[in-house]
Amino acid sequence: MDLGLKGKNALIIASSQGLGKAVATELVKEGANVMLTSRSEDALREVQEELELLGEGRVTYFPCDITKPEEIKALVAETQKRLGTINILLNNAGGPPSGVFDDFEDEAWQRAFELNLLSYIRIIREVLPDLRKEGGRIVNVASISVKTPMKNLILSNTFRNGIVGLSKSLAEELGPDNILVNVAAPGTIGTGRIAQLNKNNAEKQGVSVEDIEKETAAKIPLGRMGRPQEFGKAVAFLLSDANTYITGSTILVDGGMAKVIS
Repeated sequence: MDLGLKGKNALIIASSQGLGKAVATELVKEGANVMLTSRSEDALREVQEELELLGEGRVTYFPCDITKPEEIKALVAETQKRLGTINILLNNAGGPPSGVFDDFEDEAWQRAFELNLLSYIRIIREVLPDLRKEGGRIVNVASISVKTPMKNLILSNTFRNGIVGLSKSLAEELGPDNILVNVAAPGTIGTGRIAQLNKNNAEKQGVSVEDIEKETAAKIPLGRMGRPQEFGKAVAFLLSDANTYITGSTILVDGGMAKVIS
C-alpha cells in the first residue's frame, strides 16, 4: 500500500527514542521529511544519522523543551524554515511519574499537566495555520489508561484522558479543514518508559523485574509486549494520506490487553 507520505513534512515530538522514534522511522521509510525533537541534542544527532540511511525523506532535528512555550514557537518556526509547510504532527511526551494520589502535591500535578496536556495544546496552536492550508493529520499519543485506568499511575490516568477530550473536540472543529485528528493509545510496548515502570513495580512488590514482565505478558492475548515498530506502523497509517476517513478515534495498540468495548 502506498501511504502517500512521500514529500510530506512531519513534526514528530519526543522522537529521540521510544515511540516517537518508532513513528519517525516509519515515516522516513515512506519518504516523508521529518523534524525530530527532544531535549537531548546528542540523542537527536544519533537518531538523525540512523534514519538518514533508511529512506528518501530529509531528516533534521531541533532540540526543544516542550514545557516552555517560547521553545515550542522556535521549534515550529525552524521546522517551517527547514522543511516548509507542516503537513503532519505527532504529539508525544514522556510519561509522568508513577504513584498514587497521596504521593503528589500541587507541583507534581502542575508539571504533569504542562508536559502531558498543555504542551499538546500549545504545539497544535502553532502548527494549525500550516495544517489549514491543505489539510493534514494530527495524532496525539496517550496511553491504554484512557480505556482502563492503570494502577499506580494516577497522573497519567488523569491527563491522558484530557488528550482524548481535546482530540475528539478538535476532530469536529477541524473536519471542515480536512484535518484528521486521532489518538494513539499504546499498551505495554517495549520502551525505556515501560522498563522503568516495571522496575518501580518490582521494587514496590519485592519481586524481580522478570516476574513483573511475566505477569504483564499473561494479561495480553498475544502473550508478549508490543514492539515499538508495531506502534510506529499503526501510527504512520493514521498520519498518512491513506487514512481518509478515520478521525476523532482512539486507536488502541495494545495486543488486545484492554478488556473494554472500544
